[in-house]
Amino acid sequence: MSGGLSRGALKDAFAALDAGKASFTAPSAVKASFAAVVLLLVAACSESEAPRDELQLVENPTAASPASSPESTQAPEGTVLDVDGDVTSVAINQGTLAAAVTDDGEARVLFYRLTQPDAKPERVDVDGPVERLTASGDQFAATLPTENVVLHLTPGGVVGKTSIEGAPTSIAQLDGRSLVGLRKAKAVAVLEHEQLTARTSGELASADQVLVSSRGTPVVLDRLRSALFEVQTDEGDIGLGLRAGQGATNAVTDQYNRVLVVDTREEYLLAFSLDPLVLRQRYPVPGSPYGIDYDARRDLAWVTLTARNEVVAFDVAGGEPEEAARFVTVRQPNAVTTDPTTGTVVVASANGEGIQVIEP
Repeated sequence: MSGGLSRGALKDAFAALDAGKASFTAPSAVKASFAAVVLLLVAACSESEAPRDELQLVENPTAASPASSPESTQAPEGTVLDVDGDVTSVAINQGTLAAAVTDDGEARVLFYRLTQPDAKPERVDVDGPVERLTASGDQFAATLPTENVVLHLTPGGVVGKTSIEGAPTSIAQLDGRSLVGLRKAKAVAVLEHEQLTARTSGELASADQVLVSSRGTPVVLDRLRSALFEVQTDEGDIGLGLRAGQGATNAVTDQYNRVLVVDTREEYLLAFSLDPLVLRQRYPVPGSPYGIDYDARRDLAWVTLTARNEVVAFDVAGGEPEEAARFVTVRQPNAVTTDPTTGTVVVASANGEGIQVIEP
């Protein structure tokens, strides 16, 4: 028992307790002192026995969100593709761009060939808003939290569907299995052949993005606790966790077995090494950074700045990030993706201003 009383105060307190036991006819002042001592002792014990969450600094945390972008004052770089609706996620796979769009309650995924971005895209309607698109083999995986499903898509339509309770948010591949972050279930699901085989859970408040490093280490980003956690799939448990600033929102892995995390609230780019999990770099990125993607061939981390309507590239191969490029974007650039072959950068507007294609 510790926290509010010194050793001497404890000695006096126990003496008062003994006195109280010996006589119930003590003066009122003594009785009052005795009651105060009991309250102090109870408070001290309660404080020491209460569990402490070193990663959660407030009682009711809220996830960080992108800044509301100002009106655009400059024309966006590159080519802008008109889209009816807000783009929630983009991904590129083998020269095909997939863009998840919501508009007046309707949700769909549009598919573009990057060699002909102005051509009419293929359209696949889906049952609810897509939170995140991910390249998966020769297909795309889409998570729909409100519908509790993961879809596998091609430009021709839906080719696979897995129902998973718990609000699936993102998906990553590990040794032929799929790991799916489940926000409401506070867990990571393991899928084999699109069938649920296991769940990994632990000290999570929200499983918002699951990733697998270049050396096969799985981790999960918890936006509510603004923390990064190891995922121990074999043990079915969540392992070590570290704080990721005050408002972590999105992350990517690089080829150096690191996880690059955007801290939107404090405006930093964080680099965590794995095996063991350690924070290695904390680089300031003013402008409310939010979306992030990584070009492995060029060692560039592309980060969107929603408070400035910009996207900036950082060379992350050295001791600390170095700015390599910066472009004006469409308004509300919440999402970004890159073509690993050509280096093409695609930025998406979550405010109805379309899809921007940049050839650096």
